[in-house]
Amino acid sequence: MTKLRIPCPAKVNLFLAVGPPDRRGYHPLRTVFQAVALYDFLDVEFGGPPTWKVEVDGAELPAENTVSKALRLSQEVFAVAPSRVRLEKHIPMQSGLGGGSSDAAGLLRALDHIRPGSPEEMRSLAAAVGADVPFFLAGGRAKGEGYGDQITPLPDAPEEWYVIAKPPIGCSTPEMYARLDEKPREWRDWPEGDELCNDFERVAPCECLDLTERLRILGARDAALSGSGSSVFGRFADEGAATAAAASMKSEGHAQVWVAKGLSRRESLRIDRL
Repeated sequence: MTKLRIPCPAKVNLFLAVGPPDRRGYHPLRTVFQAVALYDFLDVEFGGPPTWKVEVDGAELPAENTVSKALRLSQEVFAVAPSRVRLEKHIPMQSGLGGGSSDAAGLLRALDHIRPGSPEEMRSLAAAVGADVPFFLAGGRAKGEGYGDQITPLPDAPEEWYVIAKPPIGCSTPEMYARLDEKPREWRDWPEGDELCNDFERVAPCECLDLTERLRILGARDAALSGSGSSVFGRFADEGAATAAAASMKSEGHAQVWVAKGLSRRESLRIDRL
């Protein structure tokens, strides 16, 4: 029996510009993803009778979730099925950190590890599961276009440390898009430099914006919302500065807080055999 453990990393959006909705109501995006070392873990076993059930620890997920959807759709591509799938959740939901998408990509990576599919099949499957899933097949740092599903890998960045903070509220993605559409805006072009930018900050709750300001006060060189929220992040020069800032935020008790290194492409696509 083959047992795999797949670390499923979170992501932050270093840049996120939202275009006007199309006739279907979908929004084209320009975004820069960065994988970070905050993980869910997916344990996948092969060699026994197939299972179509996903065991989940650490969160209450509906029966139809991103991993179960990826498992169902993968039957059409892979001639192998896992005998057990167990998901250990640590990335908070409704946080803009991409946990569900990363988990689905983790399952696809596990299947591809056992019985490789073509890159085209993998990308098509990932896009069918969800818009952010293709990024997690690429990992590291990457541009996302279209609806976030057209991925262009970028060179790995120099080592960066992030403090990620989530206030005690979630942000519904459909609701955040609806709020954003109520405000006139230009569709931003790609940035020339490395500055952070996120259109959803125009409509983010005060609890999120207060945390970005707190991160700056505690020494972050910059800070921003991730995705449609509610998590925010700040970039720090080194691990020591990030750890000190995180300790201060934890002592204030206003948010869940993590310290996470930015991941290279190789680091973010790791698979371990158990």
